[in-house]
Amino acid sequence: MKRLIILGSTGSIGTSSLDVIASNPDHFKVAGLAAGGSAERMCEQVRRFRPLAVAMGDQKAAGKVRKEVGSLTRVFAGSDGLIDLVRDTEADAVINGLVGSVGMVPTITALESNKDVYLANKETIVMGGDIVMDTVRRTGRRIVPIDSEMSAIYQCLKGEDHRSVKRLILTASGGPFVDFTADELDAVTVKQALNHPNWPMGTKNTIDSATLMNKGLEVIEASRLFTVPGNRIDVTIHRSSITHSLVEFIDGSLMSQLSIPDMRLAIQYAMTDPERLKSPYGGLDFTKPFTLTFEPPDYERFPCLKLAYEALEQGGTATAALNGANERAVEAFVAGDISFTNISEAIGRAIDEHRYIPEPTIDDLIETDRESKRFIERIISG
Repeated sequence: MKRLIILGSTGSIGTSSLDVIASNPDHFKVAGLAAGGSAERMCEQVRRFRPLAVAMGDQKAAGKVRKEVGSLTRVFAGSDGLIDLVRDTEADAVINGLVGSVGMVPTITALESNKDVYLANKETIVMGGDIVMDTVRRTGRRIVPIDSEMSAIYQCLKGEDHRSVKRLILTASGGPFVDFTADELDAVTVKQALNHPNWPMGTKNTIDSATLMNKGLEVIEASRLFTVPGNRIDVTIHRSSITHSLVEFIDGSLMSQLSIPDMRLAIQYAMTDPERLKSPYGGLDFTKPFTLTFEPPDYERFPCLKLAYEALEQGGTATAALNGANERAVEAFVAGDISFTNISEAIGRAIDEHRYIPEPTIDDLIETDRESKRFIERIISG
């Protein structure tokens, strides 16, 4: 019986993780849950899964949860409460389904608390990859990726000599605007951007998919998780989201992982690795025709992808600046403060203007994140 803490339990990754747990009650138990402000949904989850403790980022929401289900579980509050939950709750692993830079410190805390991490929060590695991977080596704990693309590469590399890897190829659906002209992109609405063709995701990740920043962040994540330089990581547009990424080896062979576009498959794999459990979520139907197509991305129409490669090459605080600026720029677009194409323009300016540190500490990374978000605020305010 594996005991799990789920961070972001009311979001897309969190609810999918709970689906997997509910389908495998003999294998998994919920030890802890954490969310931001969704008090009602958290209370429902507590009543169903009976965790030892929960954490709510919002103080008022924590008060509501404590009033409703405080007799069933311990309730932590605020950012410190999230850390307390991860550090003090007995568990074997933490599923990090948080969105944004808030996920980095809980990941490091989990590793240092002798817990494995099943990671969907790519911002953890984008911001502090070197520090996080050093923590993995120092503690002897594991990070197993949940993102479908990272999971695919992780599976393809199982049992392989990493010295035989020629390159990694990340697949991208292309989002809803893959065929839009530059003029059409400038007029994109929030409603259009939130209409992802294949995957159900939260707001931030859906917008990132539309700008291709999601793939840029994954380039950085893959580089640091699998120790492959950016010039050996390619991106290809694969509209059907069936091939979840590929590895090319030095002998010319390609290995890929294919499945239906359902995050629960990657989540279950991470939770059971190195074993596999039977899945109730279905597989590909080879009695019906389907086609796998691949095409290069357009870096001019989707400059966020190019910005991510450049930040990875620069290293240091550049990727933290990229990440922080993107988070705030996406919020500004959703709020109607900037246009869709302004997102990449604002991020580029924030990276250029930030105080670059080549070998940052955790505090440096956190401050860079804040600095970049403040820079976007100044752009919005004019």
